[in-house]
Amino acid sequence: MTFAFLRRATGALFLGLAVTAASVMPSFAATVVTVNGITITDVQVDQRSRLFRMEGNQGGRKGATDQLITEAIQMSEAKKLGIDVSNAQIDEAFLQIARNLKMSQDKLNQVLAQGGVSQETLRDRLRASIAWNAVGQQAVVPNVQISDLELDQRAASQVADYQKFDYILKEIIFVGQGASGRTAQANKFRSSFAGCDSAVQLSLGYTDAAVVDIGRRHATQMPEAMAKELAGMNVGGITKPRVVETGVSMLAICEKSQAEDLTFVKDELRNEVGGETMQKEADAYLARLRQEAKIIYN
Repeated sequence: MTFAFLRRATGALFLGLAVTAASVMPSFAATVVTVNGITITDVQVDQRSRLFRMEGNQGGRKGATDQLITEAIQMSEAKKLGIDVSNAQIDEAFLQIARNLKMSQDKLNQVLAQGGVSQETLRDRLRASIAWNAVGQQAVVPNVQISDLELDQRAASQVADYQKFDYILKEIIFVGQGASGRTAQANKFRSSFAGCDSAVQLSLGYTDAAVVDIGRRHATQMPEAMAKELAGMNVGGITKPRVVETGVSMLAICEKSQAEDLTFVKDELRNEVGGETMQKEADAYLARLRQEAKIIYN
């Protein structure tokens, strides 16, 4: 039986997976490799291999050893930068793993034990994961540069024709339950609608009808269906009734102009591109550390 969900749950917590070589091992454990003065033992490799099998990872002992080497390098760098991970941080991360798996901590420990894996093996992984994330925040993030020109170009390529409008809108709400009845009244209002200036006066002829100033909105800030409907209408137009939580709603166009405002799209892209750039920089940083590391196989 494999526990691939364990790997997914652990990975969901951090940018990457890591395990420290600092676990307490029996005195008879033999050193397999030394990385920047940190020893990795055959017991650690065996434990990592067992964890691999639980996760459905086919890397075997070689993969386990390679991962432990990488993680020892990461822990070495964290120490150099003065980064320390508290037991409380590990406790919280371990608890979050259990929550992700929808089980108690005791049950998680039982699952690990059934696979022949000590809880310290997972806790060590969490310790190094937290430490490496801290390294990234301290040494990588400050060097991540996101080009506004690149964001502009990518945003422009993602904006459709129906999203290239800026509006000033009013919302007409027919408040209350009974969607069919309220929709019928909204359609009657819509057939008599003659523009935003007379919207309030027209609403006085209906019970529990309100006119709300929405203000300026760009099409990229709206749901796709709404943006498409508004794009096909002129100033003075009003959308079809839509059932909402408070009743039935329509939007009226008070002003409309061509405006390729990319701010909203760029904000989303900034997070996406920033994450991609961060990962590339972190990978490059780790590659440099590995080249410089003193690795001795026994």
